[in-house]
Amino acid sequence: MTVAFIGLGIMGMPMATNVSKKYDLIGYDVVQKETPFPFAKSYEECASRDVIISMVPKNEHFRSLLQSMKPYLHPGQIWIDMSTIAPEVSRQAAEELREQGVELLDCPVVKSQPAAVKGELGIYVGGNLDIFAKIRPILECMGKNIIYMGLNGSGLLMKILHNGLVGEIQNGVNEILGLAEACGLSLGDVVTALGYGGAQCFYLDTKAQNIRNREFPTAFSVENMNKDVHFAAEVADMAKKEVPGLRNVVKVYEKAMEKGYAKEDFSASYKAVND
Repeated sequence: MTVAFIGLGIMGMPMATNVSKKYDLIGYDVVQKETPFPFAKSYEECASRDVIISMVPKNEHFRSLLQSMKPYLHPGQIWIDMSTIAPEVSRQAAEELREQGVELLDCPVVKSQPAAVKGELGIYVGGNLDIFAKIRPILECMGKNIIYMGLNGSGLLMKILHNGLVGEIQNGVNEILGLAEACGLSLGDVVTALGYGGAQCFYLDTKAQNIRNREFPTAFSVENMNKDVHFAAEVADMAKKEVPGLRNVVKVYEKAMEKGYAKEDFSASYKAVND
């Protein structure tokens, strides 16, 4: 199978690079970039491939890409969208593309850029199960933990729930470390002590150094987490489910955006809680 990968950002570039090691791949981005694989000249060239993979930031970017690609697509193609967008946007796109004989799967990823480089992402899949079986070897170039969640939109729903929980966990870390500082305790000692008990967690282990140094190099940005926790709140609205912790996290990320932390790592939300 030949592959086109559209969206060569902080995650897309290493993902595309890993796929190119096993497949004939061209890449495309709205900004010309140095790539270890051929750079496509146009959307039309991308649409000549058997499989299209996309990794774009927001609903509007995906909708624009869809409209740009549709005139050139042909029956039998498979489109793997790895963006984090609203499930309903993806489901509607899947219906449109199926009318052209093209199958869309939503395959959003979890973990951050270092895992993308290593090809160790987690990938949640929504779409036709038989099509998933065909493209699983491509996904295995990018991830180790690949989970089929169900019909179109299911992969995205799982990703949104995942990031909603991540936002709540990070906020718990933010609040307790801020409280510890206010009480005059050493953050280094507090992190060590928390790590010995049931409070130990990935985001305490990996983000405490950012907080201690007040430096927030971006692995996953505030603006991306802000987008995802808002998606999670929308899911809760549709499910008519009360989620007070999540609602609070939404407010925290709105404040972080207002304070200009958008491009920093999402652990910079600590500043919105404590500074």
